[in-house]
Amino acid sequence: MLRLPEFQLLLPQSLSEALALLQADPEHSSILAGGTDLLPNMKRRQQTPARLISLRNVKELGQLTLSADEFCIGGSVRLRTIETHETLSTELRGLVQAVSQIATVHIRGTATIGGNLCLDTRCEYYNQSQPWRQSIGFCKKKDGDICWVATSSPRCLAVSSTDAAPALMALGAQVQFCSASGLREIPLSALYQNDGIHYLSKRPDELLTLIRIPRRAGQRSAYWKLRRRGSFDFPLLGVAVAVQRDEAGTVQHAQLALGAVSSRPILVEEVAALLIGQPLGDEQIRQAAEAAYPLAKPMDHADMSLSYRKAMVKSLVTSALREVRGDDVSQDRQRLMRVLG
Repeated sequence: MLRLPEFQLLLPQSLSEALALLQADPEHSSILAGGTDLLPNMKRRQQTPARLISLRNVKELGQLTLSADEFCIGGSVRLRTIETHETLSTELRGLVQAVSQIATVHIRGTATIGGNLCLDTRCEYYNQSQPWRQSIGFCKKKDGDICWVATSSPRCLAVSSTDAAPALMALGAQVQFCSASGLREIPLSALYQNDGIHYLSKRPDELLTLIRIPRRAGQRSAYWKLRRRGSFDFPLLGVAVAVQRDEAGTVQHAQLALGAVSSRPILVEEVAALLIGQPLGDEQIRQAAEAAYPLAKPMDHADMSLSYRKAMVKSLVTSALREVRGDDVSQDRQRLMRVLG
């Protein structure tokens, strides 16, 4: 049986109290929100913080509000709350699709949106028990000095496995961080770094407090996920798209993001130039899929072959864009489910 290491549990009652506790010792503290990623990692001794600062009683971070211009989602909002929110299901369908495919309904009732955005990177050599990792020699990501995926690699190649991040990046989300020294806000895409160890630009003394998503009239979004099982599985590829068209069908705004094929989610900025000002026709969709394909760089450290995962990029991009165009993609979904078994 895997047991948690010893730690001190702190229960702040407000955001200001949580920030003060974090400021006191940021290097030896971890934030406990849902705990669905952190606690298993602690049991495997991948993370061993001396202090856990629980956000359970910090009510300010659990709010979900909307105005005429934007949605505001607190960092501690549960995934299940997003999944079942009626307005989000209509206006931010891609986000709801992504969230509803994370883990199981029970875990989504505990896990938070901020936690999924900050999800630790994963690798078959890293996500094992401590005795297993010790038996082969620890890897670069934890306690070792070599990346077992590519032994000559100067950096860790563990992969980003958040489902929510690509969906929110495609929707143009901004994230707000709070620390004892003040607030800062950045595009969500700027949160991620292409390094399996230092995969976030968030400082140790900061909390992810808020996600802002602009409302765009007529925008449609979608998220397609490749995984081994039909549920309770991390993505092997995630494709998120958001497209806004006018009444004539001309694209006014477009964005596409890929997940699980690099150490960070990838914003495919070329897609906007290809689609804006054009109808969302078959040729434009083909060009978008071609633009996304070379940016996906899956490694041989996850389930399914890397060549298959890369080949599926074009297929899932095509299906996602056809879905936002309004096509019947039920057969595409059925084919994908047959692949998953």
